[in-house]
Amino acid sequence: MVFSSIPFIFKFLPVFMALYYIFPAKTRNLLLFLGSLIFYSFGEPYYLFLILCSITVNFFIGRGMERFEDSTPKRTFLLILSLLYNFGFLLFFKYTNFFIENINATLRLLEIPWRFYTLNLTLPLGISFYTFQIASYVIDVYLGKTEADRSFISLGAYLCMFPQLIAGPIVVYSDIRDALKKRSISIYGLDNGLKTFIIGLGYKVIIANRIGTLWNEVCTIGYESISTPLAWLGAFAYSMQLYFDFCGYSLMAVGLGEMLGFRMPANFRHPYMARSVTDFWRRWHITLGAWFREYVYIPLGGNRKGKTRTVLNLLVVWFLTGFWHGAAWNFILWGLFIFVLQIIEKNITLRWLNADNIFAKIVSHTYMFFYILVSWVIFAISDFQELGVYLSRLFPFLVLNAGSTDSLFDPSDFTRLLSDYAPLLIASVIFATDFPEKLFDKIRGRFFGIVVALVIFWWSVYYLAIGINNPFLYFRY
Repeated sequence: MVFSSIPFIFKFLPVFMALYYIFPAKTRNLLLFLGSLIFYSFGEPYYLFLILCSITVNFFIGRGMERFEDSTPKRTFLLILSLLYNFGFLLFFKYTNFFIENINATLRLLEIPWRFYTLNLTLPLGISFYTFQIASYVIDVYLGKTEADRSFISLGAYLCMFPQLIAGPIVVYSDIRDALKKRSISIYGLDNGLKTFIIGLGYKVIIANRIGTLWNEVCTIGYESISTPLAWLGAFAYSMQLYFDFCGYSLMAVGLGEMLGFRMPANFRHPYMARSVTDFWRRWHITLGAWFREYVYIPLGGNRKGKTRTVLNLLVVWFLTGFWHGAAWNFILWGLFIFVLQIIEKNITLRWLNADNIFAKIVSHTYMFFYILVSWVIFAISDFQELGVYLSRLFPFLVLNAGSTDSLFDPSDFTRLLSDYAPLLIASVIFATDFPEKLFDKIRGRFFGIVVALVIFWWSVYYLAIGINNPFLYFRY
């Protein structure tokens, strides 16, 4: 079940919220825990045991760490045991076939006749997100940053909380520890959270789903058959689809959290307005970046051990960031691409990109336009041969043999799709800025704000009802 679906909006959410608001406050963690398990079971009931086992194992490990408070070796053993357990399942389900396929490729290259069979595995929904969450909890208990939760239900409510269970934001336990013990719900929180949910729903259904059809059309035509202008248009469409898809889902999660009495961290801050790659990754998937900074980059030494070590630490972080997104080499290439650009920025170009003059602003936004589109093309296309074809369409003058050039500069396919999607493309550019958000914040509490929210809601419901394509891209990561 996804937030942007008729069953969730008109069945699950109303029933759950009614029970949540009617029942006594002391029962809300239990309601949240059970409701979240029911929510998850609509997608993959046979993987419920993984979440329940994760809660059980890490609950007792956290309590065990407090028992051995003065025995560092035993606490360290429990931490290692927890990390091996949590990341072991993530590695098994997400990366086993990747490793097997690459081993087989190596064996073929060496002309060795052995082969290993791949496994019939499906990736459990949300495992990349909830693994990071429970790992942060155990690490923080180990470091003494937070006390171990003494309630199995409370820890279960934290890990399984349905607003962020499937796709984040990645909520660190310490951020909502107090709210798990005591939180208040109000009409204001319900109203404000509902409006935030509706804005996210509009981003997802009205913009992301519809502009995604342009990218689908480009893929259907075939990368070898598209012109260079259409290749850029397709990359732009995918970039906007991915942003509004994930940002919209994150906004819905934040809104649902507020309705339940939790203050969840923002996951996006208008990343397409960034003027450097460094700034972009302070604005995009903020909670993931914060997790890697807190639990990988800083423990490795951060930037405190010299330039060479800093570069190495950043390489590790971006390699892992790319690999976390998917079990394919294009994700690793994507992560390394970001790493290289960040190193160049930090040592050469960043101060020029951030200069406060009109020339620097033009140059930096132009630079980011190319970075955003090229990086998401690398992210989207897992087959390296297909990726090479698409890049050759984007930059035909840089490729000695780009294949047939008959259609490279034929604008007919570009103009046809541009005319079909022009209003949507213009809307996506406008809503990628902070202007609409600032405008809505001014009217959020007024009558006109209610009218706007209702229009967005029923517009979205209409598209869902008529069956507009409704995938969620980050489910496969």
